[in-house]
Amino acid sequence: MSSESNWLRRTKIVCTLGPGSCTAPIITAMISAGMNVARINFSHGNAQEHKALAQLVRKLAKQQQRVVGILGDLQGPKIRIGRFSAGKVNLVQGGVFSLDGNLDINSGSSDVVGIDYANLPNDCRVGDCLLLDDGRIALDIESIDDQLINCRIRIGGVLSDNKGINKLGGGLSAPTLTEKDLLDISLAAEMDVDYLAVSFPRSAADIERTRSLLQSAGSQAGIIAKIERAEAVADQSTMDAIIRSSDAVMVARGDLGVEIGDASLAGVQKKLIKRARQLNRIVITATQMMESMITSPMPTRAEVFDVANAVLDGSDAVMLSGETAVGKFPVETVSSMARVITGAEKIPDISRSEHRLHQKFSSVDETIALSAMYAANHLDGVRAIVSMTETGSTPIQMSRISSNLPIFSSANSNKVHQKLALVRGVHSVLSEVSGLSPDRANQMVVDQLLDLGAVNLGDLVIISKGDYVDMHGGTNTLKIVRVGDAIK
Repeated sequence: MSSESNWLRRTKIVCTLGPGSCTAPIITAMISAGMNVARINFSHGNAQEHKALAQLVRKLAKQQQRVVGILGDLQGPKIRIGRFSAGKVNLVQGGVFSLDGNLDINSGSSDVVGIDYANLPNDCRVGDCLLLDDGRIALDIESIDDQLINCRIRIGGVLSDNKGINKLGGGLSAPTLTEKDLLDISLAAEMDVDYLAVSFPRSAADIERTRSLLQSAGSQAGIIAKIERAEAVADQSTMDAIIRSSDAVMVARGDLGVEIGDASLAGVQKKLIKRARQLNRIVITATQMMESMITSPMPTRAEVFDVANAVLDGSDAVMLSGETAVGKFPVETVSSMARVITGAEKIPDISRSEHRLHQKFSSVDETIALSAMYAANHLDGVRAIVSMTETGSTPIQMSRISSNLPIFSSANSNKVHQKLALVRGVHSVLSEVSGLSPDRANQMVVDQLLDLGAVNLGDLVIISKGDYVDMHGGTNTLKIVRVGDAIK
C-alpha cells in the first residue's frame, strides 16, 4: 500500500533510470521519495541491463509494499549528425556549413559534417530551416546538390558529435519504428513492461502498428504516444486520432518545441493535456522539468512554476529525464517534485470539474464512474472513493474528474495496479476479493482504508463495483457506506 504522504499526492512522478540511479540504495530512496513509475530508456544500455533494472525495481517496490510501474521507451528515428575528426566546432552566425550524406560519418570539420539519414536531402527544400542540438543551432538551406545540403548559419554556437537534427515545421519522412525498435518491442514483452512509449509517431497508424506488434509478442502493455513531431499536432483530427489510439500521451517538449517553435509550445501543451483528459486518456508532461537539478540540489523558481502549471493543467504525471538518469541529486529531485506537486494541488480551483457534465454518457460503467465522483465532490463527509476493478478502466474514468479526494483501486491483478500507477489520483489497495460475498468484499476494502489512515470512523466511503467479481466491463453498482457501520 502507499504511505500517507504518497496517497495524499495525486499527480504521479515518472523517473528515468540511468547511471545516476541504477543501484538498489538509490532506487529504494527514490521509491520512498515518491517515484510512481520507472522509465527505462531503450536508447541507452543493452537488453540484459534493461531486464535486470526492471527486475530490481519490482523487487525493491515489493519490499516497500509499494506499486511502481515500468515504462519502456523506444528510441525511434532520431536523426543525427556524424562526428568531428578534431573534436567540437564553433559555427559563426552568417557563415556557411554543410551536411553531407556521402561524407564518412567520422570525418566532420568546421565546414561540413556527415549525417546518419540518407533521405534527409529528399525531405528538404531550399529555404527550409534545420535545427541541430535541440534547436541551439539553426541552419537555413541555400542549396541541395544530391546528398550535399549547403546552409547559411542563422544561429551559431558550439556543435559536437552526434547531435540531433530536426526540421522547423516537421516533415522528415523517417519511419516511426526502426529496426532497433522492432527488436526492443520484443524486449519490452520479455520484460513485461506496463507501458511502452512510441517515439515520433506521426499518425494513429504508427500507434496501432506498435500495439499489434507488441500483442503478437505476448504483451498487453499500455501504449504511450510521445508527441514530438509537428505533424502530430498540425490539425485536430490527427491529434485526436493519435490520442484515441493510445492509452496515454506524453507531451515530449524537447523535440516538439524544436519542430513547432517555443512560442507555440505552451499553448499546444495545454491543448494536449485538456484533449487527452476529455478523451479519457492518461497524459504525461515531460522534458526539462527540473533540468537545473542535474547539477544543483535545488530547483529554480521557473522550474517550480513549470511543474506546478503542469499539475494545474491536469497532467496525470510529470516526468524526470536527465535529472534522475544522470544527475547528481536523483533522490532530492524526486523529493522536490513531490513537494511542488503537493503544494500546487492545495489550490482550491484544481478540485473543481465540469468533465462531461453537459454530455450524454455512452456506457453504464462510465455513468457509474462519473456519478461516483460527482457524488463524492458534493456530499459532505465523503473521504475516499473505492473502485473494485478488473481492468482499471473505471478508476481511469473517475480520475478525469478533478477532486481532492483519493481514489483507491481494488483489484486482484497486480498488473492492473501497476498500470494505474501512472493515473492521477488513483492509489492501489492490494485486495484479494475473489470468492468473497459482496458485503465481505466491501468490508475488507473499508477496513484496509481504515488501517491505512485514509479514513476514520464515521467517514463516508463511496464504492463502485460490478454485480459479478472477475467480470470485465461490468461496473454497474454505486454504494455509499459509513466507516464503522456493519456493511451489507
